[in-house]
Amino acid sequence: MSVLVNKDSKIIVQGFTGSEGTFHAGQMIDYGTNVVGGVTPGKGGQEHLGKPVFNTVQEAVEKAGADVTIIFVPPAFAADAIKEAADAGIKVIITITEGIPVADMVKAADYIKDKDCRLVGPNCPGVITPGEAKVGIMPGFVFKKGKVGIVSKSGTLTYEASDQVVKQGYGISTAIGIGGDPIIGTTTKEAVELFMNDPETEAIVMIGEIGGQLEADAAKWIKETGNKKPVIGFIAGETAPAGRTMGHAGAIVGGSEDTAQAKKAIMSECGIHVVDSPAEIGKKVAEVLG
Repeated sequence: MSVLVNKDSKIIVQGFTGSEGTFHAGQMIDYGTNVVGGVTPGKGGQEHLGKPVFNTVQEAVEKAGADVTIIFVPPAFAADAIKEAADAGIKVIITITEGIPVADMVKAADYIKDKDCRLVGPNCPGVITPGEAKVGIMPGFVFKKGKVGIVSKSGTLTYEASDQVVKQGYGISTAIGIGGDPIIGTTTKEAVELFMNDPETEAIVMIGEIGGQLEADAAKWIKETGNKKPVIGFIAGETAPAGRTMGHAGAIVGGSEDTAQAKKAIMSECGIHVVDSPAEIGKKVAEVLG
């Protein structure tokens, strides 16, 4: 088992023939991901990277059986791309695009909430199930198959955590980069829940950052449901200067509970194994699973 994507996923790329879409789709195909085609309006019927190009997501669903999409559409059009995928019946919508206007994402999130789909992102590195499917921009060689699930707001820390876990002799079941924007599809709690329900995941690494309530919500849920699996937690941004805008639009401290110290305290109270530095993640996983 894995969560969200696996070797049987039929993946399309929205924004397939653009420079970003082309580069990362090529990397995904080289990794062995089951990319069944891509969507670029007006270029349907052509071939790109040896895969068919469709004019619409609906056409990709009907002709290629697509059930997962990855979106590399420019920010101004990305929210519409999300809606189009949801309308076409795509089950997992992974949105890499950063800089989507918040007002557009509010509308898109509301639009898809009653659809049978899961949005990951935007402004995220994607999702990888090692050895099966890389649906994103992460360096595939860092990830090895195993039993540790990773959920992270930060792309770089996703790779760092995975590298450490692998170097400790463990591997990754699936890694989910949820993104750092104010409006995202899959929350920390929802990603943790997926791993708690996955029989192949034995421990979870949860990487958050200053700003918002996502980590506190996840921690409280973990405690309420009985701490079924060990969770290792880290919060980035502890040394961020007060009032400074950081790289993620969601990393804005709005109150006393949004600080790194407060989040770490809540996580510890809820039974999460909190580390103070990303350099300690791998060792803590080994300690907890050893």
